Parts: sequence; structure tokens; C-alpha cells
Amino acid sequence: MGDVATMSGAAITDVGGVEESGQLHRSLDWKGAFWASSGVPAGVLLTIGGIATMIGQPSWVIFIASIMMGFLQSFVYAEIAGLYPHKSGGASVYGAAAWLPYSKFVAPISVWCNWLAWSPVLTLGTSLAAGYIMASLFAPDSALNTWHITLLDLGFIRDKLTLRINAVSIIGTAFLLLTFALQHGGAAKAASAQKILGIACLAPLILVGFVPLITGDLPTENLFPLLPLVRDAAGNAHFGTWDGYGLTLMAAAMFAAGWSTYGFETAVCYTREFKDPARDTPRALIASGILCIVIFALVPLAFQASLGLEAMMDPRIGDGSGVALALATIVTKGLGVTGGGAVVVANIFIATLILSLLLIVMTSMMGSSRTLYQAAVDGWLPKYLGRVNSHGAPTAAMWTDLGFNLILMLASDYFAVLMISNVCYMAFNFLNLQSGWIHRMDRPNWERPFRCPTWLLALGAVLGFANMAFMGAGADVYGAGTLRNGLIGVLLILPVFAFRHYVQDKCVFPAAMSEDFAESPAVKRAGVLPWVALAACAVVVWGAHSLAKLPVPVG
Repeated sequence: MGDVATMSGAAITDVGGVEESGQLHRSLDWKGAFWASSGVPAGVLLTIGGIATMIGQPSWVIFIASIMMGFLQSFVYAEIAGLYPHKSGGASVYGAAAWLPYSKFVAPISVWCNWLAWSPVLTLGTSLAAGYIMASLFAPDSALNTWHITLLDLGFIRDKLTLRINAVSIIGTAFLLLTFALQHGGAAKAASAQKILGIACLAPLILVGFVPLITGDLPTENLFPLLPLVRDAAGNAHFGTWDGYGLTLMAAAMFAAGWSTYGFETAVCYTREFKDPARDTPRALIASGILCIVIFALVPLAFQASLGLEAMMDPRIGDGSGVALALATIVTKGLGVTGGGAVVVANIFIATLILSLLLIVMTSMMGSSRTLYQAAVDGWLPKYLGRVNSHGAPTAAMWTDLGFNLILMLASDYFAVLMISNVCYMAFNFLNLQSGWIHRMDRPNWERPFRCPTWLLALGAVLGFANMAFMGAGADVYGAGTLRNGLIGVLLILPVFAFRHYVQDKCVFPAAMSEDFAESPAVKRAGVLPWVALAACAVVVWGAHSLAKLPVPVG
């Protein structure tokens, strides 16, 4: 490298203790990673209702624009992943290596934000699956649906937010434990299980997308005009215009959609477990991206066309609990099934959607636990997270994921949790899209199995700023303080990293970090440009937030 000491004020040595329990196994090919990531399209179930209720008829266009942005961004991730074939943990780990020469405090933010954004999927997916079960079996006003025990008032974070125990949290916890058990056999075995689940569970989403196209049941009055949905002081909804309020709603919709549409970048989490990283990494990413383009373009289109403005006002669409039934109705109507047959088909369909949600939970647990594992190996997070079991599964990281989500499972407003975590996700997104050009400038001669076209690398950097604008303007549409709370979450890594680096490692990075720089001298060719990018990011977020015209908050 030279050494990381010249870049970040730290020395390198083998501090030991991180990998002594074993390493991740190279047992996966790109098809296995594709199936391991196949749960990502089910993320549409987590956001489609909230976005449709918030912005109205333009929601289907929002999803198409967002997935195309995500696909363009993914080529930057494919290049930086190829620089580190020995690493697991995903794009955030590879991006952190670009920022390390400039600041050892900025670098771990990338890893932390990626984990803090993806780990709550475990809670969101299992709780929504539990909600589908409760909605199918019990009336909304039944005693079991309304029963709860309040444990803690969190109103200082968000109005009416509490920690509580109810039927949904109990069923969701059972789902969490089930998916946790399936992960202990390592990535290859988990991917095999996901292949079986994926084939069964992607089918309903594909049906929703294609049946209306085949039958022609896409009423244009439910798709046009492309005007934002606004509410007056009495809460009545009507079409608005693309003024300050409308543009703020658009930013909020793009902000929320990116959380689910960008998620297929998790395919690069398995680079350390690929049999042939140079070949498998870009193939896994591109294949996952194409699948997501199909699902995220067609499902919101069919969903919007079937609902119409009046149906979107149903509170069960906004909170997600009524989305499964709405999608089931699209299929039964398109197939011409009526009466008792429609009920049977709808119940089977909802059951497969529940499996789809468990699929994205498995995807998230596999990806987020490997982010924690690699962060421990690299010296960002506490050492214990680097332990793996005999199958090569990062069990310490998985237990941490599980414990964190068992607490989140008690939250009374899951969508609020999602949007706060999305602030962290967009921070990760920005840092990693900028890391593409930093790596290109600082390490021009490193081997790149996949080389992103320069114009696409530059476009990725620009899209990073666009996402910051969406976040700055739109985050607080989902509740006052969402942006603030998310940024606090971003900064929580600082004491965690300080404990690892200054207490556990005595200011010395692990020897594993030296592998990242052994082939190239530590020349900071990017100069002050990374700092200029960070300053510009702060200006964009502040400016967008200042210019936003907030309507009546969602929820």
C-alpha cells in the first residue's frame, strides 16, 4: 500500500480475535446469489401502499423512475465490488475503503448506515406478514386485533410512537425465529432454500404485473392525470398541481421508493463467498436488477390502475395491511374467478405473499449480517461480530440482527421506523456512489473485473446528490423529525467505532485492512474533492429541506 497509517493516522497490525473461529466459505455462484437476493422485489409490498396513499396516481411512474435510477447506480457498485474479491458485506464495505484515506470516521458511516437501513427489513417484513394473517382471520375491531400492552412511550421520537406487545408482534417474532434458523447452514444452503421459496413466491407478483397487461384491464382514468394528491384542511383529497407542495410530495415518494427499489445491490454482499468473484459479482447484480425492473415497473402500474383515487383513501392501503387483498383482487378479477372460488384463490394468493415477505426477510438477514461480519473484520465494529460457525455463517452478527429486531418488533409504527432507517440508507447510497470516482482516481491501476463506463460512473455520482435532495425535501413528509432522527441514527456509529478502534484495538487497524491497499501506494489523488463532495451534500440536504413545502404529514 504503503500503509494505512499515512492515510488515516492509524497503524496496521494483526490484532487477532476476529477470524479465529473461521471464515466465510466460497460455496456460492452468481445464480445462488441471485436467488439469495430474490426477496428484494417483495419490498414493493412494504412501500407501495404508503406511497400510493401519499402522492396518488403518479405513484406508478415514481416506481419506474426509481428502479431505473437504482439500476444505473448498480454499475458503480459492481465496479467497486470487483476491487475487493476477498471481502463480504456488500457495497458499503467496498465504499468505506475509498473514504478511509481521507477520514477514518467517515468510512464506517457507510457500513453502519447500510446495516441500519437493511436490518429493520426483518421487522417490517415479518410484521407485515403477521398483519396479513390477522387481517385474513379476524375483523379489524376484534378483541385479538385491538389487544395490546404498552411498554414504553416514545413520543419524544415521533408523536404517538410506543413500544408495545400485541398479536402482530408475537406472530412476527415467530417468523423471525424461523428465518433465523434457516440461516445457520451458510449462504449456499440458505440460497437453495430461497430458490425454492423464490420460485413459489415471485409467481404472485409476476401474476399481478402481467395479468392486467394481458387482459387489458388498465383503466386510464386511474392512471391519469399525473397530478399529485393533496388534502385540504378538512382532510379531503383532491388533485393538486406541480407547485411547491406537489414537488415536495414527489421528492418524498422518490425518497421512499428508493428504499425498496435500490435494494438489489445486496447481491454484491456475497463476493467473499463466490467461487469466482470476478465472474459472479456483476452477473448476480445485473440479473437481480433485471428482475427488479420487471416487478417494480409492472406491479405498481397494475396496483394503481385497479385502485383508483377513492380506494387509495382506505387506511388499510396506507398502513399496508390491505395491500395483499387489493393485489389478490387484481388476479381473481383478471382470471375471471368469482364467488367461492375467488375466496379460495385470494387466500392462496395472500399465503404466497406472506412467503414473499419471509423471502425478503431472509435476504435482509443474509446481507445485513454479512455487513456486520465484514465491518468487524475491518475494524469498524466490535470484534465479536466477526465470529462464524462451522458452516461459515456469521452467527454472532445474525444474533445481533435478531436481538435488534426483536426490540423493533415492539414499535407501534413500522412505517415510521422504515422512513427513519431510509435516511441512513440514502446516506450510505451517497457515500458509495461517490466512492466510485474516488476509487477510480486513487487506484487507477487496480484490477477491475468489471469496469463501469466513465460516463455512468459520473452519472452515479450525480444521482447520489439527487437522492440527497429527495431526502432533504421529502423525509419530513412522513412525520416531523424524520430527517433529524435519521441523521442522529447516522451519527450513532461514532461512539461504536471509537470503542472498537480506541479501546479494543488501541488505535491500530486489523491486519486484514492492509490487504485492501497492498497493491497500491497510499496516494490521495482525489485531493480535497471528497471533502468538497461532503460539503456539497450538506448544502443540498439543507437547501432542499429549507425549500420544501410540507403538506399534511402522512400518518
